[in-house]
Amino acid sequence: MNGPTIRFDQVAFAYNEAQFLFDATVPDGAITALMGPSGSGKSTLLNLVAGFETPKSGRILIGEQDMRDRAPAARPVSMIFQENNLFAHLTVEQNVGLGRSPSLKLTADDKRAIADALASTGMQNKNNRLPRELSGGERQRVAIARALVRQCPVLLLDEPFASLGPALRADMLDEIRALQARLGLTVLFVTHHPEDASRLADHVLFLENGHITAQGPAKSFLDEQAPAAFRRYMGDAG
Repeated sequence: MNGPTIRFDQVAFAYNEAQFLFDATVPDGAITALMGPSGSGKSTLLNLVAGFETPKSGRILIGEQDMRDRAPAARPVSMIFQENNLFAHLTVEQNVGLGRSPSLKLTADDKRAIADALASTGMQNKNNRLPRELSGGERQRVAIARALVRQCPVLLLDEPFASLGPALRADMLDEIRALQARLGLTVLFVTHHPEDASRLADHVLFLENGHITAQGPAKSFLDEQAPAAFRRYMGDAG
C-alpha cells in the first residue's frame, strides 16, 4: 500500500523578511528530493508538513486530510533531522521507544514494534548501548528506527546524512530506499547533493526564493534536459 499524496495548495508563510509561497503536489508512495540554494525554503517546507510551522494561508493536504488544525503529534508524519536528536543517557532501545511513548510507558505491542524497527535497521544486537558507544551511521540507524516505530506513512528527512562520509552516506541512502520500497512510504528529503537525488529520488522539487520553480521526475533533472533554473543552480554550486 502506498503512502499518501501531499498537496501544497497556495501555502503562504513568512519568517522575518523572508516570504514563502508553495504550490505543488508530492506523488504518493514515492521519494521526492527537495533541492535549491540555501535559504530557498527547503527546511521550511518540511517543517510546514510536520506542523512545526504554521502557514499564514493556504492548505496542506496529506491524502484528503487538511492538516491545518492538527498538532505535529497528530499528523501521519515522522521526521529525521541532520542531528539525530538522541538522548545521551538513554539506551538505543529507549531512544527508539520514545517514538511510541514520550514517557516510555510501553505496552507489549510497543515493545514488539521497537524490536521490529531495530531489526529492520540492523540494530537489534545493540539495543542496550548508549549513543556515545555507537558510530555516526549507527546513531542515524537508531533515528530511523525511532521514526519507523511511529508507523506513519510519510517520512521527512532534513539532510540527515550530510555529516557522514560519502561511502556511509551512500549506504544510508540505500537503506532508506529499501525501507521505502518495503513499506510504501511517501518520502520527502532535503539534499544539496545531486548524486544523492540520483541515487534515491523518484521526483525533484526545486526551490528558489521561497517558491517551487521546477518539479518533475528526477531523471529529467539529471541530464541535459534539466530545467534552466536547476542548471543555473548547479553552475553556481560548481
